[in-house]
Amino acid sequence: MKRYLAAMLVAAASTTALAADVGVSVSVGQPGFYGRIDIGNSPPPVLIYPQPVIIQRVHAAPQPIYLRVPPGHAKKWSKHCQKYDACGRPVYFVKDDWYNNVYVPHYQSGHPGSSHGKGQGKGKNK
Repeated sequence: MKRYLAAMLVAAASTTALAADVGVSVSVGQPGFYGRIDIGNSPPPVLIYPQPVIIQRVHAAPQPIYLRVPPGHAKKWSKHCQKYDACGRPVYFVKDDWYNNVYVPHYQSGHPGSSHGKGQGKGKNK
């Protein structure tokens, strides 16, 4: 019984320690942002693949989503789709040049205050 109680206390302590982890949030337009992009009325994206990629087939396929992912994630999508909650839906991968040169300026012009200036990401400023 004492071993059981000790095991429960250890489990509770480790759960509490995990809950104390602090995450970092990176939003659209900042260096290091990868994830879903809402195209809206933005210019059409330049895509990595012409057809959407889908890992898990479903009866009624949902609308495709546009994602910017790090190099290599699109090639091995089945390994990474869970990180983006996108395994069961069609995905178009947008190219980095389009994201940086077209989408980010368009997004920032329509969302005042969304630009956080230089030095907010992990990249080096020159």
